[in-house]
Amino acid sequence: MITGAQLRDSIISGANNISNFMETVNELNVFPVPDGDTGTNMSMTINASLAELAKLPEDCTVEQASSVAASALLRGARGNSGVILSLLFRGFSKKLQGKSEADSEDLYNSLRKGVDSAYKAVMKPTEGTMLTVARVAAEKAEAVYKEKTPLELWEYICEVARETLKETPELLPVLKMAGVVDSGGQGLVYIFEGMLEVFKGGSIVELAEIGGDMAAEGKGVFSEEVSPETENCYCTEFLVMKTPEKPGDAEKLRAYLETHGDSVVVVDDESLIKCHVHTGDPGRILSKALEHGYLTKLKIENMLEQYLARQTEGKQAQGAKAPKSGSAEFPYAMADPSREYGFVAVCSGEGLEALFKDLGVDRIVSGGQTMNPSTDDILSAIQSIPAKNVIVLANNKNIIMASELACKLADRKAAVLSAYTIPQGISAMLAFDPASPLSENLIAMNAAAENVVTGSVTYAARDSDFDGKELHEGEMLGMSGGKLLVTEHDAGKAALKLTGRTLKRRRRA
Repeated sequence: MITGAQLRDSIISGANNISNFMETVNELNVFPVPDGDTGTNMSMTINASLAELAKLPEDCTVEQASSVAASALLRGARGNSGVILSLLFRGFSKKLQGKSEADSEDLYNSLRKGVDSAYKAVMKPTEGTMLTVARVAAEKAEAVYKEKTPLELWEYICEVARETLKETPELLPVLKMAGVVDSGGQGLVYIFEGMLEVFKGGSIVELAEIGGDMAAEGKGVFSEEVSPETENCYCTEFLVMKTPEKPGDAEKLRAYLETHGDSVVVVDDESLIKCHVHTGDPGRILSKALEHGYLTKLKIENMLEQYLARQTEGKQAQGAKAPKSGSAEFPYAMADPSREYGFVAVCSGEGLEALFKDLGVDRIVSGGQTMNPSTDDILSAIQSIPAKNVIVLANNKNIIMASELACKLADRKAAVLSAYTIPQGISAMLAFDPASPLSENLIAMNAAAENVVTGSVTYAARDSDFDGKELHEGEMLGMSGGKLLVTEHDAGKAALKLTGRTLKRRRRA
């Protein structure tokens, strides 16, 4: 039998394992461009559960462990892979309701339910992905679970998952062309293998130095020494991802952090620099860090706010409480029946934020291509707008599923537009008519977004081979509609060629 404590520890172990192999999973992404990579999203999603799992006692039940994990993953889900992962655990928890321990049949039923939940949530499931890895593992487990112990069954599930992962290039041509297995499937295998270590002997996979504590959302540093007089009250953590143009200098960055804060931790690695600092001005710190590469896994916590909350803990009067928004940045607001519409947009940068606000957007969630916000980030923004109807512009295809999940969790009517890029989001806002009902606005705004063709110029984050093209790290890539159209060594030339080819494709269409 699997106890609640074992299940609790196994999820922590799985989270540590995916965190340790986060960059390995990221490098499997088909397009070798800097983005909200699969490994990062899966790691941050499952790590959102660690703080709550750590609070569970040794005598917790499997129902409690799975329920706590599922709830945290649901709100912490980032990117499409993170949402699918959260749905697997959500379905998993539903089959463990009322259970104190889990046997082989419970494990099989839980995995089967998780797979069903994930497939139902995806409009057009694609085989050759993490969905396939989970489904085949569940299907094959059905034939053997009655004759295996829980440990033997999970060993078998891991074995089937690994074998199915190897077959993903045969199921999905784009993987075969790139010469990789599915990144989400690989991430899921790492999580399953991390869980297996606990089931085998009770030992939790240790967190490696790089990508460790900073992957654990909810495990931020809290200083007991903080007080209202503390100047450096913002605990600031982030990863600096090195690029060919900005190879990063860890020692220079460390020196800057030490002159503008305290409790400095800087760990240099081949591809990234992990940073932690307590500072009074996080913006200044992040601006300097951008000189050394692009930023990801940003986390800023106000330790003074934490201190004051602890001081007043237990002193609040009893009574009805408004639903928690989950974010101090977006305080909860009741929907006002007299206000028809509100808008949330996901974007990054002061210029785009100002543009969307000028177009009538109420809340900006910071994020985009290189950092996908969590479901809870989007949910908090939705529930901070005192409107009956809230429309969300994800502005990135990898943020759509998290946005849809947030809309389902919201306590008011909310809908996501099919705006996959910033230009599409802008076009959608221009088509909004405050006098029209929600259904008509959604049709008009989606039509406006779908009528926009977007091109983007980025760089290859690593050497790779895609669709018969040999790509080299640092090479400029011109992309449109998910297609690689241009490779160049100069950004300006890439932009000109991309514009011409995009227009030609548009005219042919």
